[in-house]
Amino acid sequence: MRTFTVDDANNMLPLVRRIVSDVVRDYWRWQEKVREFEQAAMNRSIDQPNEDADRCEREAQDLAHDIDGYIREIRELGVQMKGFDTGLVDFPGEIEGRPVLLCWQLGEASVQYWHEEHAGFAGRKLLSSLQES
Repeated sequence: MRTFTVDDANNMLPLVRRIVSDVVRDYWRWQEKVREFEQAAMNRSIDQPNEDADRCEREAQDLAHDIDGYIREIRELGVQMKGFDTGLVDFPGEIEGRPVLLCWQLGEASVQYWHEEHAGFAGRKLLSSLQES
């Protein structure tokens, strides 16, 4: 597993930001297509197909396939995708010799947070607080 410094993570951020933007965009499109499919499928049966339901199902599957591809790209970079809806990712890192996750969310200018491996988003702390302690 790759370990990132804050500088490494920030240097990779332009690429990660583009991929994560695609994930979030297509995640919300996929959600909408699933809702459309569910509505249209209510009027579908084996003896009475529904073209709208079939189209929505195909489109949702295509979007899911695209999202899977984006996630694969993120993983290949060594980054962990944590939130499809918000664009939350973690970069495995190390602080004072212990493993941590450097945390970034779509919309943030740079990697500014970290948390213990099992703390999650709720346990995020500012990187600047490390210099103050």
